[in-house]
Amino acid sequence: MWSFFGELLRRTDGPCTLIVMDDEYRAQPRQYQVYPKHILIFLGAAALTLALLVVSLMAFTPLRDLIPGYGTTELRSNTRRTAMRLAALQDSLETQQQYMAQLRHILTGQFDTTLVRPVYPTDEGVSISGELAEVAAEPSSENWADHEQPALPVTRMPVAAEVPFKVISEGERYLSSLQLPALSPVGGFLTRGFDARTGHYAVDIAVEEGTMVRSVGDGYVIFADWTQKGGYAIIVQHADGYVSVYQHNQRLLKRVGDRVHTREAVAVSGNSGEFTTGPHLHFEFWNNGLAQDPRPYLVGL
Repeated sequence: MWSFFGELLRRTDGPCTLIVMDDEYRAQPRQYQVYPKHILIFLGAAALTLALLVVSLMAFTPLRDLIPGYGTTELRSNTRRTAMRLAALQDSLETQQQYMAQLRHILTGQFDTTLVRPVYPTDEGVSISGELAEVAAEPSSENWADHEQPALPVTRMPVAAEVPFKVISEGERYLSSLQLPALSPVGGFLTRGFDARTGHYAVDIAVEEGTMVRSVGDGYVIFADWTQKGGYAIIVQHADGYVSVYQHNQRLLKRVGDRVHTREAVAVSGNSGEFTTGPHLHFEFWNNGLAQDPRPYLVGL
């Protein structure tokens, strides 16, 4: 066989006659005229095609992972991306835990009073007395029945402080009490009401995305961030122990510590967060750690 190919390689300048016959000479011999140059070109093209096919299979199919050392760079890149995602998830989990702790303090009446606090004749050594002290001393219950309406007796709503509340960062300006009933934060229609038994301490107001969400009263922003369930959420602390919560926003317009006025835009409505069934505003209204049904406090709901 090799001598045959060697003979062909030596005669590439012209045609060769190839005679085919069987060993016993029973059949008429057959002869063919071939060009060694054409045979060599065909064999070279076939080898090149086969090589390209093998390279394509190795480069564009999972077979490349079988090559030792080929997938090391990609594996390192995937490992690096996985580590970054894990770190991001850990940061997100820590943020959510901080949010839940802060929200728990807010809703139980243990909110931060560094922005708004009572003004007394002397700034140190002052103790709260009277009805405000009785309300602050009462422990908050996790029983849903405590939030059934009315969540607070009429005699305790609103809480009457013996001294006015002063805004520390703005000199002699005072944080005015809410003017209730107030206008709804957005103009829309009610899709779900307040239900303490199921843990829905809010009303859901269907509204088109991009609508301005407005504060129901004067206050300070005590939380403004992304939450897993409520999406972009913002919480405003008002006077007399009131707290308003606005969730599922498209984006927030205020930061923590910002002073907001009645009917001032604090967010843009949207459909963010996991616990949402469509564009709407999830609005909560709390007083001294107890959830209130917002409908009696708002006009038009």
